Amino acid sequence: QVQLVESGGGLVQAGDSLRLSCAASESTFSNYPMGWFRQAPGKEREFVAAIAWSGVPTFYADSVKGRFTISRDNAKKTVYLQMNSLKPEDTAVYYCAADPDGDYMTTEAWGSWGQGTQVTVSS
Repeated sequence: QVQLVESGGGLVQAGDSLRLSCAASESTFSNYPMGWFRQAPGKEREFVAAIAWSGVPTFYADSVKGRFTISRDNAKKTVYLQMNSLKPEDTAVYYCAADPDGDYMTTEAWGSWGQGTQVTVSS
């Protein structure tokens, strides 16, 4: 499994921006797609965004399309999630995931997960 460490979460106000980072331990990082999921209290973990190994294409949940941007720097073995125009409903623990096998929008497809970083958006 790939070791993943997220960072960049915090408490912000509605309309603010945050950038999450996810650093991977594997030198083969550039070989596989990466994704971001989130889990709000009392809810199931849901897909947020995914990015191919080369950086394109990218995929987004409808709820974040136009506000969030996923990107990656293969030299730094890091994937990012730029979150703009944050809303209270974006409040969740955000997880990065690596190396999917199957439907990238499902949690079952992803073999490696980070520990998560909390994002809290106040109204």
